[in-house]
Amino acid sequence: MSLFLITFLSLYGGMHVYAFARLRGAFSLGQQVTALLAGWMVLMTVAPLLVRIAEGAGHDRTATWLAWAGYIWMGSIFIFCTTLAAADSIRAAVWLSHRFCNTAVPGFLTAAITCEIALFLTLIASGYSLYEARRIRTDHVVVTTDKLPPTASRIRIVQISDVHVGLLFRESRLESVLQAVRAAKPDILVSTGDLVDGRLSREDVLAHFDKMAALIAEVPTKGGKFAVTGNHENYAGLDQALEFTRKAGFTLLRDQSVTLPEGITISGVDDVAGRRKGQPIVEPPELKLLQSLSQSQFQILLKHRPLVVATSSKYFDLQLSGHVHKGQIFPFNLLVRLNFPIPCGTTTLANNSKIHVSRGSGTWGPPMRLFAPPEVTVIDISSTTSGR
Repeated sequence: MSLFLITFLSLYGGMHVYAFARLRGAFSLGQQVTALLAGWMVLMTVAPLLVRIAEGAGHDRTATWLAWAGYIWMGSIFIFCTTLAAADSIRAAVWLSHRFCNTAVPGFLTAAITCEIALFLTLIASGYSLYEARRIRTDHVVVTTDKLPPTASRIRIVQISDVHVGLLFRESRLESVLQAVRAAKPDILVSTGDLVDGRLSREDVLAHFDKMAALIAEVPTKGGKFAVTGNHENYAGLDQALEFTRKAGFTLLRDQSVTLPEGITISGVDDVAGRRKGQPIVEPPELKLLQSLSQSQFQILLKHRPLVVATSSKYFDLQLSGHVHKGQIFPFNLLVRLNFPIPCGTTTLANNSKIHVSRGSGTWGPPMRLFAPPEVTVIDISSTTSGR
């Protein structure tokens, strides 16, 4: 945790130093304005930590206001800094061209004008990202197989992922997600982790979360609801997060499998965030689990992080994952690809199995999404033998 805090404060603080230096250099700010701006940036740098402290102390109203201000600022400062960095890269390239090739320097590439442009674009992009975060999209995936029994020509699975129920994701936003889920009329509902993202240690908070759990539990399904843990269940408090998930009507698959009458087997593994507290992993947790299952049935693997282990991919037909939110705010998706080569969408693997990575149904941190709209996924598993 200490390493995480040091890393976070260094990177996030560095963004603020960069933005402060550019703003101060681009505009003629008086001493009072400079001091106010510096104070605000220091406050916003530590705001995420203050949110957790206030939440843990039971000051929910303070934590909520801090979260709205701090996390919207976090998204906006990220957009501002990346826009500025792009502008400064262009300015540097033009300066080098002028220095060595004696080319002309456009008049609009001054520090002040590029900073003004970055501010304008940040305002537009931030406003749009707040809007896009509430536009739930239903993505449709069709998978054909010859493994379904004659009695099941099609099985509809609806996937939600990374809902992050917590301070900023309350009943109204949850209802928007569930409206899309109900409209799809799922046979099976699955959650691929990070359903919860709030501290659940007090009775008053638990009562509020119970209402949201009841909303999920009321969604009708023929074949049941199944879920796996994500990293944020561990951050929120694993025992309480698991209890919330069960109250929401989900059967938790913790390195377990369940075979359904529809002719499919659903397996689920815990996220590695929880495993770090125990013994080192000698082999992929899903490998032994999948090897023990019959390959004559359609095998679905629920795994929070979109990492495919080559030795286990031949044992499942479809892996459902989330975690990366497609970066959530552009251009963070470009950085996400460094650790997760499949940041979203459906990909066919070497063994002809498939993985679908959800963009996520909610938001983490900033309640914003830029070019990465939230997703409820409808997966139709259709039989290739039906109608013959």
